[in-house]
Amino acid sequence: MLDGILWLLNNLFFGVVNLISALVQPQLWLDWSNKEALGRFIYYGGSVEFFFAIFDLFLIIFLIGIWKREFLWGVVRGIEGFSNTIGRFAAWAGLIMVLQQVMVVFLQRIFLVAQIEIAPFGVSFSRDLSWWTEELKLYNAIIVALCCAYTFVQGGHVRVDLFYAGVSHGKKRIVDMLGSLFFVLPVMVMTWLFGWFFLWRHLVTPKVNTTDKIETVLRKTKLMKWNVETIGFSPSGFDAYFLFKVLLVAFAGMMFVQAWGFFYRSYLEYVEGEESAGKYLDKDSLEDELAETVAEIH
Repeated sequence: MLDGILWLLNNLFFGVVNLISALVQPQLWLDWSNKEALGRFIYYGGSVEFFFAIFDLFLIIFLIGIWKREFLWGVVRGIEGFSNTIGRFAAWAGLIMVLQQVMVVFLQRIFLVAQIEIAPFGVSFSRDLSWWTEELKLYNAIIVALCCAYTFVQGGHVRVDLFYAGVSHGKKRIVDMLGSLFFVLPVMVMTWLFGWFFLWRHLVTPKVNTTDKIETVLRKTKLMKWNVETIGFSPSGFDAYFLFKVLLVAFAGMMFVQAWGFFYRSYLEYVEGEESAGKYLDKDSLEDELAETVAEIH
């Protein structure tokens, strides 16, 4: 028991030290022309040290917010604004997906086209029709991965309500805070750890394992080289499946940060009372958009 407490306190202390060290010496992990820097980036991105650095940052923001609530409201608005911006932009992938599907069917059935070639910015890009068909999965993945935090802000996720609706405002906020800490955050940490090493195993060789120590990773960097996955399910099909791994990591990261925002918001609404419910919340409203459109027409 005592060893566990000492381990926790030690990691909390060095989390701050490691965070400051990473910020003041970015060349140690961002200068990817140096293979050791790349190795450190891969290792620490899924490490205990990284977790406690982020956890310390969460605690520091929260402690400052207890003292100065307007600061914490600013953090909440920033997190929710980021989720909304990314989500609203990524949602356009749905329209692109539909238009591309219509184009593929039209060209394949009417003109019997085998390849589609485009030349954005004067650079020719030609792929087999099956490549464009399989690429539609990427648009669907973009919507799922990058719009999840946005949907969370908008209140669009399904909630299994056993007692939530019938309790008071304060108890709802307590449930929300506990849900963020003990359900969303742990699941996103596990998803990040799985997705992080899964991603890099398809980007570089030799592969970095979850059990590797930093010394082992640094030794591997002497032989490390980029080896981006370009194998598709079919010979002429979509060959950039590593992008799905990138989206998995992006999903975990965005939802992790959004869980912070939800915890902070729940705390602030608990402290400030029921009148603060939905404060600064930027939710989309179809009725408001229709009213604005009608006003512009008139």
